[in-house]
Amino acid sequence: MHFMQDAFAHCAELVRTADRDRYLAALFAPAQHRDALFALYAFNVEVGRVREVAREALPGEIRLQWWREVLSGERGGEAKANPVAAALLHSIERYRLAADKLTELIEARRFDLYDEPMAGIAVVEAYAKATSSTVIGLAAQILGVDAEPAAQPAGIAYGITRLLRAFPLHAARHQLYVPTALLERHGVDAHEIFAGQSSPGLNAALAELRSLAHCHLAATREPLMALPRAVHPAFLSVALVRPWLDRSDHCDAFEPTVISPWRRQWLIWRAARNPVRIAG
Repeated sequence: MHFMQDAFAHCAELVRTADRDRYLAALFAPAQHRDALFALYAFNVEVGRVREVAREALPGEIRLQWWREVLSGERGGEAKANPVAAALLHSIERYRLAADKLTELIEARRFDLYDEPMAGIAVVEAYAKATSSTVIGLAAQILGVDAEPAAQPAGIAYGITRLLRAFPLHAARHQLYVPTALLERHGVDAHEIFAGQSSPGLNAALAELRSLAHCHLAATREPLMALPRAVHPAFLSVALVRPWLDRSDHCDAFEPTVISPWRRQWLIWRAARNPVRIAG
């Protein structure tokens, strides 16, 4: 029991430092569910930063495979000794979470390990759904609600926005999450992006992606408002999507979009008080 308490505390601290927006959002959830939320979010942090930790594809593949085996029960002893894995498996059992959804998230994260570009809009949406909608949907399940109709568009909007925010970093690493079909339509060459060259075509392509995120955010409103308030903490980080997108409209493509930690905290608090603002 003491180990599990330490494991959940480790997850909470990891999320506090690596994904502070979701950490703050989880604080609005009932206390009895927070440990499971932190375990889910800590797992998401671990698989989401594999490229940064592993640096090369093969070690990254090995790390992701380890997590697949944890979820399939093949790493019993090792999983119990790893605080994030132990907390996650405990939460999966307690809340009957679908481990296959987490496996799909891991599989989507394989894309991060390589420098192959995304081909089309549908690929970007599928990536955002697997990596972000999954997390929101499972967080909602922890809070006792099947929120899939709202979680899917909310996660796609959130996921696309995160990719847009990370565009300068990805460009510096020669990664391309902006669909090549979109770039070609606007006459943008990938080599220009990797050289850090802005252009009207690139601005138009990114604006089109922002518009797509806005569309998915708008599709979130009606199903979200039909859900009980108890599930809203799973969606609170989505309240940052519109401010991020609006600020990006006025930034150079290679200038990181920054919202101060205090303002992000205020936006989450405001959305918790008035859930209409989550997707508004």
